[in-house]
Amino acid sequence: EVENYGKYKAKIDLSILERLKNKPNGKYIVVTAITPTPLGEGKTTTTIGLGMGMNRIGKKTVITIRQPSLGPVFGIKGGAAGGGYSQIVPMEDFNLHLTGDNHAVSVTHNLLSAFIDNHLLHGNKMNIDPFSITWPRVVDISDRALRNIIIGLGGKDQGVPRETGFDICVASEVMAILALATSLKDLRERLGRIIIGSTRDGKPVSAEDLKCAGAMTVLMKDALKPNLLQTLENTPAFVHSGPFGNIAHGNSSIVADQVALKCADFVVTESGFGADLGAEKFMNIKCRYSGLTPNAAVIVATVRALKMHGGVGKIVAGKPLPDELVRENIPAVEKGCENLIQMIENMKLFGIPSVVAINTFHTDTRAEIEAIKTLAREYGAEDAIESNHWARGGAGAEELADAVVAAAQKPSKFSFLYPLEASIEKKMETIATKVYGADGIDILPTAKKKIKQFNEWGPKYTHLPICMAKTHLSLSHDPTLLGRPRHFTVPIRDIKASVGAGFLYALLGDMRTMPGLPSKPAGEAVDIDVNTGKIVGLF
Repeated sequence: EVENYGKYKAKIDLSILERLKNKPNGKYIVVTAITPTPLGEGKTTTTIGLGMGMNRIGKKTVITIRQPSLGPVFGIKGGAAGGGYSQIVPMEDFNLHLTGDNHAVSVTHNLLSAFIDNHLLHGNKMNIDPFSITWPRVVDISDRALRNIIIGLGGKDQGVPRETGFDICVASEVMAILALATSLKDLRERLGRIIIGSTRDGKPVSAEDLKCAGAMTVLMKDALKPNLLQTLENTPAFVHSGPFGNIAHGNSSIVADQVALKCADFVVTESGFGADLGAEKFMNIKCRYSGLTPNAAVIVATVRALKMHGGVGKIVAGKPLPDELVRENIPAVEKGCENLIQMIENMKLFGIPSVVAINTFHTDTRAEIEAIKTLAREYGAEDAIESNHWARGGAGAEELADAVVAAAQKPSKFSFLYPLEASIEKKMETIATKVYGADGIDILPTAKKKIKQFNEWGPKYTHLPICMAKTHLSLSHDPTLLGRPRHFTVPIRDIKASVGAGFLYALLGDMRTMPGLPSKPAGEAVDIDVNTGKIVGLF
């Protein structure tokens, strides 16, 4: 089933699932985190290090993670292949084009965009309301100048003038569909269900209505196959799909997990951002469509982030850490652990045992680490273990691996947070109050209008899970509210339908679906040695 793409990467044909259909699944581990700082807390390195550590203790393990977008690679964040001695290789391929899946998503998305405008130009027989069209165009580069544009200028033959814009590729519903599709047949059906807008009399218009879904599926046929790479210690790693962790569900593909679970004793997968975002969506959205049940969760925390949540210092990407964050401050760590405690409680909501992984840095002190361990265990984590995988690879994660194996052997009482039959309002309120700790929600006029429309369209729209689109920098909707905010109300500004992906997403703030480049983009340092062909400056 291996389809080689050069020497060091491959795609896996999904016929493997038929061959191994009678083989039992391995244990399923999801890696999540506390509310991160702008630097991130090492969730990817922990996922990779843990997978290698589990192999070192004799547990055959496979890793599944998302493919990064080129926008962050050349922007602020850089690549997402891990770091130190916990990396997936070849990191250049991982962070750049890999096997072309992101480009397939872009051209598939834009084909539908072209069909929409072509339909408007040639008489608009379906009577589509141009002002209702929600389907933009996408490109896999951070380009803020494309956020809001006017198309169709230059005369009658150039199309119908209208306002639209570009999103970054990973924000596309096509990417979310790639991550959630369970087969080629399922992919075809989901692409057909995409809603691009409505007619002037208020009826939804789909990609199927525009007769575009078949061609879209053809473009995505090979992209559906998971990509196989490996870690520095030769642990297999599936790198497949890359939906946003705030606008979308922020998890790698179902099919990669399905294949991995048939091939290994344990599968370690990573969800986007904190346990209030990627992990909540992993449980309520991804697990609903995959039918898979997680056995344990790993919550990544760092001393520096907990200090910040405890009210000390400010972390700014691209700048050195302030002195107050590298000096010992146990009271700030203990105060910041309120955020960690909420995340432990969030995993308990789903009936999942959790282990806290303390991703260590050389500035951490023994007393600070012990304070985190004490509080994590006191408030319900199965264990709290410091991990030094960045510096030592799998050897630095063996103790964490032992703790995760022990947690995964415990009986799981997994359950969803809400039934799909609950009202849209009730599902959003449940997430806000139970996962974020809010007092309630405030549904603003635009969102009320959309909910009314979805109710008129029927259960196909109202009986979908909810994807809350909010900041990753706070448990709340407000990125300035650190720690464990209390006594706040979550505003629901708008709500949109990703019917193909299979969820409604509620906008809690002004979410950017097209990032911009910083004043000094990471891409400035990227170059190639023309004599050897070696890429330099990529991180």
